[in-house]
Amino acid sequence: MAVIFPFTAIVNQERMKRALILNAVDTRIGGVLIRGERGTAKSTAARALAALLPKVRVVEGCRFGCDPDQPTTWCTECRERAARGEKLPVVERPIPFVNLPVSATEDRVVGTLDIELAIQKGERHFEPGVLAAANRGLLYIDEVNLLDDHVVDVLLDSAAMGMNIVEREGISFAHPARFILVGTMNPEEGELRPQLLDRFALSVDIVGVRDARARALIMERNLAFERDPEAFRRQWQPKEEELSQQIARARDLVDQVTYTTRDLLTIAALTSSLNVDGHRADLVILKTARAHAAFEGRTRITERDIALAAELALPHRIKRTPFQQAEITSEQLQERIEQLTGQALSDQDESTPPSEAGNQQKKT
Repeated sequence: MAVIFPFTAIVNQERMKRALILNAVDTRIGGVLIRGERGTAKSTAARALAALLPKVRVVEGCRFGCDPDQPTTWCTECRERAARGEKLPVVERPIPFVNLPVSATEDRVVGTLDIELAIQKGERHFEPGVLAAANRGLLYIDEVNLLDDHVVDVLLDSAAMGMNIVEREGISFAHPARFILVGTMNPEEGELRPQLLDRFALSVDIVGVRDARARALIMERNLAFERDPEAFRRQWQPKEEELSQQIARARDLVDQVTYTTRDLLTIAALTSSLNVDGHRADLVILKTARAHAAFEGRTRITERDIALAAELALPHRIKRTPFQQAEITSEQLQERIEQLTGQALSDQDESTPPSEAGNQQKKT
């Protein structure tokens, strides 16, 4: 098996690494689109993340890697095995990394049902596709902007639902399709349609490192990896294991992370003030903020979590004029959140009658 360049050895590109890690913590976030020029470690980071993630428990013999602890998400075959009273043994397997070619068709992605076999012999036979192979793993799409729009739509639908349902001539088959979706593209080769762009939960625009020392460090690490990949991997193994364990702990903690009504109002006020269409961005920011809190070992989200989440969820959703900057930083978002919070408090004070304000002051 080929040695993968370590995730923790990638120089800079902190925003891209954060987006990938948070999707690994909570796959329900909905994937990340990485846009940038050539040679900026986009595909390297995606492959390194898959190699970094801890092994998962799956039903032995299942073609779709069903989670034995989540019976409601089992595929049709596992449901039928359980209904027959068959015991489903459990094994561990590495996280799958699936690379989707640009030429992929819809049948190649979702899988196919053999209608002829079903009609002649009454047997249902399902040939798994890319979504089945990627379940509970990482699905990587290089040059996603060159992929057929309909195929991209199918992929994003499955990523949002967590299930792939194939129906042909009254025959249906379902299996789980929960994966980390990573798409990369070079904007110079064409953009994604706005409808598809919005379906990616997070987006990161990256450029090559400009600092001379950092560029020199990139060359040093790449040459060391090419000279002896195994020795380079061993050198970075402690940091890789540390990050892997941190992600595993965050996965167990993320559902325990709480939020308040004030947090929800902060997110809603932020997206509303930036004229963001729809409500998908609000949900994405909340999920990402919870994942970030869990990654740092906390069970409550803060304004900083919201700002860092918004930094990843809003860039591809904010309407811009040609003269506006291409990025909005977490510091700017933090300032915007503080302004909105201060404005909300002042509005509340203005709307409170003097007598009630006096009573509140006495209580304080």
